[in-house]
Amino acid sequence: MHGLDEPLAGVRLLQLAPRYDERGFFARAFCRATLADLDVDLPVVQANLSRSRARGTLRGMHYQLPPSAETKLVMCLTGAIWDCVLDLRPGSPSFGRWTAAELSAENHRAMLVPPGCAHGFLTLEPDSLVLYFVSAAHDPARERGVRWNDPTFAIAWPFEPRVVSARDRAHPDFAPNFHLAA
Repeated sequence: MHGLDEPLAGVRLLQLAPRYDERGFFARAFCRATLADLDVDLPVVQANLSRSRARGTLRGMHYQLPPSAETKLVMCLTGAIWDCVLDLRPGSPSFGRWTAAELSAENHRAMLVPPGCAHGFLTLEPDSLVLYFVSAAHDPARERGVRWNDPTFAIAWPFEPRVVSARDRAHPDFAPNFHLAA
C-alpha cells in the first residue's frame, strides 16, 4: 500500500500492492504502520460492507459531524465504483471541491477520506462489493448527507444514477447552518 496523489488536502488515493503467484494474489488491505508512514492515523472502530446489485447504484454523499467525524478507508472488493469525496471542512483551502477515482477489484486502489469530507460512490458494474474501515462509530445525531446532485457542488458523475435510496434523494440543498453545525 502506498500513496498516489493527494487531490484534496488529506484525501489519499492509495494503491494496494498485491503479490501474485499461481494461487492468485495476496495484498494487505489495512496496515497501521504503512498508513503512519503516510502521516495517516486511522484507529479502526468499524468495518462495513456494502453490496450493490445494479450498475448505476448511487450511495452518498454521507458524513458525520464532530466529535463523531470519521476517517474512512474505502476499497472495492468485487466489481467497480466511481468513488467521490467532497470537502466540507470549514477553513479548508479545498472547501466545496470534490475529487473522484475508480476503485475496482482489478485496480487494487483504496480511497482515504479524512474527517469532515462527505463520501459517496456510483457503481460501474453490477454486484459491486465495497469494504470500508471507519474511525468512529455510527452516530445518528451527527449523521449528515449532501444530495448527490446538489447544484452547490456540481459533482460530475460519470452517468445518471439508476438506483438512489429515498434517504439519499431527500438530502436538502447545502445549507451551512445544517450541514456544518451539530
